[in-house]
Amino acid sequence: QINFVACQLFALLAAFWFRIYLSPSHASSAVRHAFATLFGIYFAVFCFGWYSIHLFVLVMMNYGIMNMASIPNIHRYSFVVAMGYLTLCHISRIYIFHYGILTTDFSGPLMIITQKITTLACQLHDGIGRQAEELTAEQNRLAVKSRPSLLEYLSYLLNFMSIIAGPCSNYKDYIAFIEGRHVHMKLLEVNWKQKGYDRLPDPSPTGAVMYKLCITLVSLTLFLTLTKNFPMAYIIDDEFLDKTPFLSRLGYLYVVTQAAKPKYYFAWTLADAVNNAAGYGFSGVDEKGTFRWDLLSNLNIWNIETATSFKMYIENWNIQTAAWLKRVCYDRAPWYPTALTFILSALWHGIYPGYYFTFLTGILITLAARAIRNNCRHYFLWSVPLKIAYDVVTWAVTQLAVCYTVAPFVMLAVEPTIKFYKSVYFHMHILSILVLLLLPIRPQTHSVRRAQNQATVNSIKSK
Repeated sequence: QINFVACQLFALLAAFWFRIYLSPSHASSAVRHAFATLFGIYFAVFCFGWYSIHLFVLVMMNYGIMNMASIPNIHRYSFVVAMGYLTLCHISRIYIFHYGILTTDFSGPLMIITQKITTLACQLHDGIGRQAEELTAEQNRLAVKSRPSLLEYLSYLLNFMSIIAGPCSNYKDYIAFIEGRHVHMKLLEVNWKQKGYDRLPDPSPTGAVMYKLCITLVSLTLFLTLTKNFPMAYIIDDEFLDKTPFLSRLGYLYVVTQAAKPKYYFAWTLADAVNNAAGYGFSGVDEKGTFRWDLLSNLNIWNIETATSFKMYIENWNIQTAAWLKRVCYDRAPWYPTALTFILSALWHGIYPGYYFTFLTGILITLAARAIRNNCRHYFLWSVPLKIAYDVVTWAVTQLAVCYTVAPFVMLAVEPTIKFYKSVYFHMHILSILVLLLLPIRPQTHSVRRAQNQATVNSIKSK
């Protein structure tokens, strides 16, 4: 943890230096790629020692696949090799180290690299191996038309801004950033003459970085004060279970889940700030004319804490991983995209049994929540009081459902997970099954989604 914080703080300083002294106007793309790569390799070795060899082995294996595999199969081979290697490393953690969290735990960077490898492979397949009419509007925008050079490939996967804590970004966005086109591409989407500008503005990320650093400071403070005082293990303590009523146990479950969040808020917001400090992450201008630096943001804390649906919660938590799952799995799954996406998410996180309890439970609750929303929500939109009452109830249910779902993710093992679910009578599982029996939703097939995607493409072309 000390190495992680030290590397990220050093990366933050290096990012400011990179933006000022190695800006596209001062240095060539090759120099920027080389600097980002070398510093990334240094950070990996500093943090993980000889374990970092796993990162470099996976990167070079997939570089070989990217250059030798046929385009129709490049995404399949890359996916199997990257996920297979990641899974082998996860297996070593659970069986060799017996659930221990190593001080040299390299799985986090390996997970990010796996995301990037599979993202690039799918976008290469879209750009070279598929026709434009077969792609969604987003796939068309992100499609990569040629294989990257070795330097571009290494820079994308190993750059110092994201190698420690991510996030995963799209290859075309990263290359545009290195080449100095990243901000201008977004600014050109706005008619600045109508706003009184005679030339394009020059957005600075300093304000966004300072704001995100304040969030990291608050998150770190909460982590040091709350997380250790409200451990998740206490919810299965025998004395606690014997003396605490059911509703009080649910209340405490919410508290301990809240206490577990600050470490994620800290790590992801700091990683976002590092990328912004380097000048990466500009996403455009909002309706109020404010410059936005959230292209790489991994969470929206306000939307998480006020989520009124399971879907809304998931969409605002670990945003870049959710986008990766959508692009490599959900949009490409021939059937049962929701179930397959949850299973891939569990496999990507590791092979601890608790992960599978969480994500399999998540499938059930997601489908049940979707059924309730589609069948019931419109009855509460007729008046403001009804809508407020609906939002309050769905907020409370969503927060408790999330707590119920993620508890095994923290506990990891089978025994504490079963003990926890028994202590709360498997109530969310039972309620979800009842909802699905009464309000079934037919899974959306691949053909239906393809027809929708084609309609979107045709609409864009007609415009």
